[in-house]
Amino acid sequence: MDRIIGTLTTCVFQAANGSNALLDHIERILVIRPGGIGDAVLLIPAIAALKKQYPQTVIHILAEKRNSAIYSLCPDVNRVLHYDKLSQLLTAIRSDYDIVIDTEQWHRLSAVVARMTRAPILIGYATNERKKLFTHSVHYSHDDYEVDSFLQLLKPLVEPVSVDLEKPFLTVPAATSDKIRLLLKPIKHKKIVALFPGGSIEERRWGSEQFHQVAKALVQYGFSVVVVGGRDDYKAGVEIAAGLHEAVSLCGILSLVETAAVLKEAELLVSGDSGILHVGFGMGIKTLSLFGPGIEKKWAPRGQKHAVINKKLDCSPCTKFGYTPKCKKNAECMKQITVDEVIAKVLELAKG
Repeated sequence: MDRIIGTLTTCVFQAANGSNALLDHIERILVIRPGGIGDAVLLIPAIAALKKQYPQTVIHILAEKRNSAIYSLCPDVNRVLHYDKLSQLLTAIRSDYDIVIDTEQWHRLSAVVARMTRAPILIGYATNERKKLFTHSVHYSHDDYEVDSFLQLLKPLVEPVSVDLEKPFLTVPAATSDKIRLLLKPIKHKKIVALFPGGSIEERRWGSEQFHQVAKALVQYGFSVVVVGGRDDYKAGVEIAAGLHEAVSLCGILSLVETAAVLKEAELLVSGDSGILHVGFGMGIKTLSLFGPGIEKKWAPRGQKHAVINKKLDCSPCTKFGYTPKCKKNAECMKQITVDEVIAKVLELAKG
């Protein structure tokens, strides 16, 4: 749909022209963020930098239903509109914005939406013919950490930005934190390790049996284990926590914001390449990420509190612009990750 309709629609528009002369009068900014949870989380440091530069500015997000809950963890966002609800999409297009920033990396339709707002300043990535729709197009590289890629979008607006990613940049509402502390009270007397067995595609999932063996070992080492995930992860959560008195599965019973509150109480998160991995990173806890198809350089959390296990097979990473081709090797890149090395890495991180 995007390749055909997006390309044709892009051709209708003339190349955009703009000027930075209007930057002294910024009152309303729209940030477009379609896609999944991970992109939404890693965009938040850029939103915070934008708000710091323009503290009186109202910032709206045009997101999808599947990622919009993340922005309730970002106090700098004033309103969230849904890209996939026609009435709210039309509201965004018809509103008067001084700046529209399209953070989509490849697809063209979000760039078309940005152009249809007729904002005087339009910013987005120059990854294909979409670049003609922006007054300011920005280079995008698969070699850059995604937080840095999003910060690049601010170059037309602010001085070069450096962000301290060792500090939490997601904020859980106090009432939610209190609720989750009460829920975890029976096991909070020990350090908690959170496990997330899910993934947007099967190739990124390590397997419930492997996670169960990790959970079993961690309980023996004196940790409590909490398995988090959505409804699709319910069965895996039950299997991972089975027979372990100091392990509990909360898969399928918590909202995304409540899951973030659980991670806030944890010492460490073990996860594949996923949106929940980035939520843990945003909450400021330690993470161990298991990479295979995804691009570690672009998506793995950075800093001393974070570790990655990646077998780096000749065929990986194979994901590009969010698309992973069907694996001919049955996700061997994930299968080669062993239970013992995950346990060892968790214990190493926990001591640090």
